Amino acid sequence: MELVSILNLSYLVASILFIVGIKQLAHPKTASRGNLLGALGMLIAVVATLFDQAILTYDWIIVGVLIGSIIGIILAIKIQMTAMPQLVAVLNGFGGIASVFVAGAALQLSIPKYAFAVNYQEIVSIVFSAIVGGITFSGSFIAFGKLQGFITEKAVRYPGDQLVKILVGLTAVGLGVYGCLVPTDESIYWILSGVSLLLGIFLVIPIGGADMPVVISLLNSYSGIAASATGFVLNNNVLIISGSLVGASGIILTQIMCKAMNRSLTNVLFGGFGAVATEMKDDGDFYSGKVKSTSAEEVAMLLDVARTVVIVPGYGMAVAQAQHTVRDLYQLLTSRGVDVTFAIHPVAGRMPGHMNVLLAEADIPYDRLKEMDEINSTFENVDVVIVNGANDVTNPLAKTDPKSPIAGMPILDVGNAKTVVVIKRSLSPGFAGVPNPLFIADNCLMLFGDGKKATQEMIAALKES
Repeated sequence: MELVSILNLSYLVASILFIVGIKQLAHPKTASRGNLLGALGMLIAVVATLFDQAILTYDWIIVGVLIGSIIGIILAIKIQMTAMPQLVAVLNGFGGIASVFVAGAALQLSIPKYAFAVNYQEIVSIVFSAIVGGITFSGSFIAFGKLQGFITEKAVRYPGDQLVKILVGLTAVGLGVYGCLVPTDESIYWILSGVSLLLGIFLVIPIGGADMPVVISLLNSYSGIAASATGFVLNNNVLIISGSLVGASGIILTQIMCKAMNRSLTNVLFGGFGAVATEMKDDGDFYSGKVKSTSAEEVAMLLDVARTVVIVPGYGMAVAQAQHTVRDLYQLLTSRGVDVTFAIHPVAGRMPGHMNVLLAEADIPYDRLKEMDEINSTFENVDVVIVNGANDVTNPLAKTDPKSPIAGMPILDVGNAKTVVVIKRSLSPGFAGVPNPLFIADNCLMLFGDGKKATQEMIAALKES
């Protein structure tokens, strides 16, 4: 069998493994297997490509693999599940910059040929890789900075910011067109890459922290699109297919996130929750004299007679790393015959599926996790709802105040339950920067404290009751 046939067959097998792997990632029971299948597909694709390129020496490749493997192992061990959104953002960025460098290297090799005949499919793909890859890299690291706290989570707005983005975007398009018309000028490519990096910064810096789940899924899509464009540059089928899969799935997920927030993608990219946060009145005036504090012992008394309990996880639970303690509370309650479920909002946390991942890590049975649309109609029959660190996704202002920055966003209707217990460090607002009327509702009790410590105290009080 010819080398080309073996190569194409290897790419076909790798592509099938990618598709099957993504399909199996859709359910926790098969997700691990799906991840392994995807990794196997990538291994086959990489090995086949290395043989195809007739590389004279593999020394640097082996060194690169070893360095990358060591970094990957360290990250896998050290990174907490709460920091997974930051890691995803960084990996998206690396995917983008890789496309920029690979396309740039391909341009260097092709410039001598362009003096005689220009391959417009190739040069257009190279230019497209530079634009999308550059935006992905810088945008992802701005997102990482916002998530990690290096950069303010608020939407950074300034007079004329939209005009600046338009001008920088038009500059990138103009350089791209010129690069296609004069492909032998390599300097244009790197100038274009620099402008694209700048555009990525201008696009993401005005987006507030509340929109980060959407931004991360969108940047994930960008990294796939950039990889697919690079596949056209290299005439590499598996790169085209895998990049298209990532790009398409990222766009679909972005649309799901936008729907969950009742906002358009345009509004996310050119709006920003944080832009209005400073205009809201002081939370102290809003809550003054209306909040009912509680204790772990009092909550334990409520849970002792409850028959149905719903736990709502949020980013506060993630920060406190309380998922395992929440599991202990779940097991204690279920051992007493209490029906316990978890209400999951699509944009709770800082990336799509953040709460699902945390609870899966704590071995919470997946059938106990209920999506918002499934559980909202049942809150009226729930004895106790425990909100652990969630804020905006339970805020009634989304339904009652058309001027609120979260107006129209679907929320978990926890206020319909008989009793709501909110575990929170303070009355500080969520990412949207607005107060939460749930905290002063007649059926709401505030248990102030760290999500993990408060849950541990509840467990101890329950065991003594």
